[in-house]
Amino acid sequence: MQRVGVHKILCSGPGDLSVALKLIDAGEIDPADIVAVMGKTEGNGCVNDFTREYATRAWCHALAPRLDLTADEVEHRIAFVMSGGTEGVLSPHFTVFTRKVTEDAHDGAPRLAIGIAFTRAFLPEELGTTVQVTETAQAVKEAMADAAIASTDDVHFVQVKCPLLTSTKIADALSRGQTPVAHETYESMGASRAASALGVAVATGEIAESAVSNDAINADWSLFSGVASASAGIEIDYNVVIVMGMSRASDSPYVIDHGVMDDAIDADSLRACLMRLDIDPGMGRAALAERIVNVFGKAEASPDGQVRGVRHTMLNDSDINSTRHARAAVGAVVASVVGQSAVYVSGGAEHQGPAGGGPFAVVARV
Repeated sequence: MQRVGVHKILCSGPGDLSVALKLIDAGEIDPADIVAVMGKTEGNGCVNDFTREYATRAWCHALAPRLDLTADEVEHRIAFVMSGGTEGVLSPHFTVFTRKVTEDAHDGAPRLAIGIAFTRAFLPEELGTTVQVTETAQAVKEAMADAAIASTDDVHFVQVKCPLLTSTKIADALSRGQTPVAHETYESMGASRAASALGVAVATGEIAESAVSNDAINADWSLFSGVASASAGIEIDYNVVIVMGMSRASDSPYVIDHGVMDDAIDADSLRACLMRLDIDPGMGRAALAERIVNVFGKAEASPDGQVRGVRHTMLNDSDINSTRHARAAVGAVVASVVGQSAVYVSGGAEHQGPAGGGPFAVVARV
């Protein structure tokens, strides 16, 4: 059996691990049990958001002496996913997942399980292509096995951290006679997220692998996953995959369920998910805080320029990127339902839920 622990830790900045280290020093978190860390950092969430790498390196250097490893070894042992951008009411925080083997008696009910995997490093010209789709799909299957999740029906959230193209990587591809999927670095973020999300969809059986072509990536919005969340960053060259779901091989005191927001203001889908977890959305903030650990979700500005038939201006703002608008909007909607602003909302939902919407998952105490 595996017992998964979940700790949400607030921070004063991307390098602030003071609370986390107090929990470690107090014995509440065993560094050897940490399997994944997902963070929301307060950068711009764009290509030049170095808060993601800053936070990851802070964790790696803090854990290295406690695990008797180098910082680089820590980064390849634990799945770190840092999502930049805490616009609006979103509050910077980390969610630490631990996992340990236990032989304690269990009632047999499915509980929260987590597994991780890593792809190989990608060549610049492979990002945003079916190569990334295939490699991601394989990593998702490996992470499911790591989590002892028997069926794709029991997968409720797949978080992927994927690379993007820098100007150096673009120049490298061109120098070798290769054609990258994009010649603009920001555009490459969406392409990488798109291919990663479709890889999740292939692994979970939501779409057939034969349905995915290079022309369909970031173009055919009828192809999507209802459990995928992909976040691109400058700090890695490979995909990091975290699979969360339910398993009878877990005796965790936590459960997880998911849903899909049809658009940026679809609070009803979130409320319905809470009800499935036997959480009354109207029970009051204190009671909600007792049950809900965190909400993980995707946000995007609807590509058709409308929300429920009414025009939005997020795609036309030359000062603030649309992903930042979307995080702020969806973050506020989620926070208003669950009564807490330290929620994980990531921008850019290409092939992650229907166009303009996005998947989400709720981790709650039993």
